[in-house]
Amino acid sequence: MRYDLDDLRLFVHIVAEGSITAGAHRMHLSLPSASARVRSLERHAGVPLLVRGRRGVRLTPAGTTLARHARDVLAQTARLESAVASYTRSPTAPLTLLGGGSAMHGLVPRALVSFLRAHPDVDVTVSESRTPQTVRMLADGEADLGVVLDDEARDCGLRMEPLGDDSLVVIGQVGGVLAGRTALTYGEAAEHPLVGLDAGSSLRRWIEKHLGPHAPVARHRTTVADLNVLVALAAAGVGLAVVPRRVIDRRQPVDVCELREPWARRHHLLARGVKDRPASAATAALAEHLRRAATVEPSSRDAPGELVGELPVPGG
Repeated sequence: MRYDLDDLRLFVHIVAEGSITAGAHRMHLSLPSASARVRSLERHAGVPLLVRGRRGVRLTPAGTTLARHARDVLAQTARLESAVASYTRSPTAPLTLLGGGSAMHGLVPRALVSFLRAHPDVDVTVSESRTPQTVRMLADGEADLGVVLDDEARDCGLRMEPLGDDSLVVIGQVGGVLAGRTALTYGEAAEHPLVGLDAGSSLRRWIEKHLGPHAPVARHRTTVADLNVLVALAAAGVGLAVVPRRVIDRRQPVDVCELREPWARRHHLLARGVKDRPASAATAALAEHLRRAATVEPSSRDAPGELVGELPVPGG
């Protein structure tokens, strides 16, 4: 039996997302087309692979086996393509990856750990960059991939795909001023002392841009350069903080409240370079590692081996 790589990739996305609709979206396929591909997989396998339900799908035992081996096959294929491409790509020309401060906190490091271990022949230059600058550099051919925010990258002419939620929340000390609350506005949060990122950080500038000239006057007890430090300060009761939900480790002892402003709902997109430039195998492989890293729960961010373990690496 021959397996189509795109069918395997679709199946892995469906498993990761928990639904055929979401998996189809990640592959830029229509739902009927994706459903037909899954049915074809099941006909070839001779057994059901998924149990369909109103709330999504779950794996059968055969589907679990297929998903595990499909991940291995896709990872090995990416390594094969990268190895062959290394003969045409100059070792002095690393890939260039750009992303904002939120992406640099967990998503990008997780992807780099697995990618660089799996592709020892490929180097990557990583830089923090706000979405407008990232879009310009990608359009000018100065970067290969970028993690951008949806509301700042619309209609920019680049190839993009959804990568994950990056919505903002308010956090504070357990049992503190947020106790018993589920949501509040930025103005309500600003009535209390805050801790925040440095004025030049991409997240701080993004928030201030959306607050506009009539933003409530907030007292920042201190500003720091690192999101880990910011979360630790908020957890210690120094002040409230506005952070992306995904940076919060589920084991972190903090109270979390939704931020009611519409601008707090945001998403990461994976953007590629100019349309007329064909992506290299190494670029495609790095993109796949970014997709996989985006599915890892925040509680695993300090254990990159959990992600690497799903993608075979040399000696692994």
